[in-house]
Amino acid sequence: MNKRKWLNVFAAGFISSILVISGCASKTPQAATDTPNQAEEQENSNNQDTDTIDNETAKGRTVITTDGEVDDMNSVIRFLLYSNEMDLAGIVLTSSVYHYAGDKDSGIEPFRWTGTQWVYDMIDAYGEIYPNLSKHADGYPEPEQLRAMTKIGNISDKGEMEKETEGSEFLQTLFLDDDPRDLIVQTWGGTNTTARALKSIEEQYKDTADWETIRKKVSDKLVLYIILDQDDSYNEYIAKNWPDIRILNDQSNFWHFAYAWKMHAEEVNSKLHGDWMIKNILDGHGKLLDMYASMGDGKMIEGELDEEQRGSDTYLQNNPQYDKYDFISEGDSPSFFYLIDNGLRSLEDPSYGGWGGRFGVVNDKLFRNNVLDYDPYTKRYEAEYSLMRWFDDIQDDFAARADWAVTDTFEGANHNPTLTIKEGLDLSVSPGERVSLNAEAKDPDGDHLTYKWWRYFEADTYEDAKVKQNQVEKEVAGDLLLGLHRELAKDEQVDTIKLEGSDTSTVTFTVPEDAKSGDTIHIVAEVQDDGEHQLKHYQRVILTVK
Repeated sequence: MNKRKWLNVFAAGFISSILVISGCASKTPQAATDTPNQAEEQENSNNQDTDTIDNETAKGRTVITTDGEVDDMNSVIRFLLYSNEMDLAGIVLTSSVYHYAGDKDSGIEPFRWTGTQWVYDMIDAYGEIYPNLSKHADGYPEPEQLRAMTKIGNISDKGEMEKETEGSEFLQTLFLDDDPRDLIVQTWGGTNTTARALKSIEEQYKDTADWETIRKKVSDKLVLYIILDQDDSYNEYIAKNWPDIRILNDQSNFWHFAYAWKMHAEEVNSKLHGDWMIKNILDGHGKLLDMYASMGDGKMIEGELDEEQRGSDTYLQNNPQYDKYDFISEGDSPSFFYLIDNGLRSLEDPSYGGWGGRFGVVNDKLFRNNVLDYDPYTKRYEAEYSLMRWFDDIQDDFAARADWAVTDTFEGANHNPTLTIKEGLDLSVSPGERVSLNAEAKDPDGDHLTYKWWRYFEADTYEDAKVKQNQVEKEVAGDLLLGLHRELAKDEQVDTIKLEGSDTSTVTFTVPEDAKSGDTIHIVAEVQDDGEHQLKHYQRVILTVK
């Protein structure tokens, strides 16, 4: 049995065991309808330019909802190191089918509940490194702000949304405020606390003259970035009663920065192994990073099942595919990777792709990770490669932030270069036109810089393939989707536009003669320094054929 097939069998068995532990299989989130409303699509298209301008001029505004699994804890730690990159409005603890606190009065026993204190302990640890982080970048929230905006939501049972809680009331206030920006609700657990907040708004306004105005205001504001579907509250309440809320649904890509990372070609995993993790993250990077969980590290999580204690020696013995200190999981982190402004412009349009993966349009309110990027290691198209392709860059960047945590001078650590494109980021071109793009990079540390240009051809609407494509196939474990892939068809070509000078500051190429009006071509400029961890920045240029 080849390595990849063996790993797929292992992952399928492992993830299926999660379903057995939880007692249920998650369902795919559905919009109220998967059939696009043409009138709404047209309105959405007409408003696209305005939305793009707004999103370019402001940090992404976001709130995190989390059920406290070990990978959520690791994601919170990483998020705190990146909390300057977005406008955090709150952290709300919620439940899921996998984790809930129970309710003694109602006879509900807790299940895999890890408590609430862990998040406050992490905020306290963040407070100790806050002075250092603030030496390296502006915008880090004060620890007191973080503590004040951390709330306990609906945690008693899976999907429980009948009771108003501190967390649901907090979300209700955010949903109704007058901040005109999108509010991205990162959903790391169930949607039940979000659903309760929406239900409270409905109950307050439904029988009033203001109801339609309020419902439109809230629907226009919210974007739910859902990692899996971890209770029934989206399908049973939100989709039915708030069908105009926009949804980014990661059904499977997240598994590949989570418990299924061993499924990959080894080329994308080099910075997930224990030796790299010890050197760059786990050893000597302060109290907050000391809390970061890794395989067999001895950390036990109170309330978790014995068979889910990945820090134990027993777990390593029962799962010999892992080595001590290997990466465990951060399956929820793609939801905030999506918000980091690193020049890839993913906030402008989920179909562009970036550190949070790439999404396809189901309808004008629903995006799913159903689009595929070409994996050069397996030589096929895969949905998950739209996330996996960034792993080395993501981990190097994390390592630099870990250094910031323990370095009290700007000069003592490395920082990302910046990059601009002389010609601009949105250009009109003609078929057959010869195009040159000029990049100019600067480095705050004075490091030597190298350039790389590449075409993100999977994000283009110009199509290289001139032959009929093979069908997309699913990889599943029980009712869970692990990935999508498509084998290359006979004579199918990929990335056919030749880039000249791709390792210099100036790239030149020719727009294909057969490009049609409206076709787009995505060219990415990438600059890398030679400092510690060799940090990058990008700029995406989108060329539209006249």
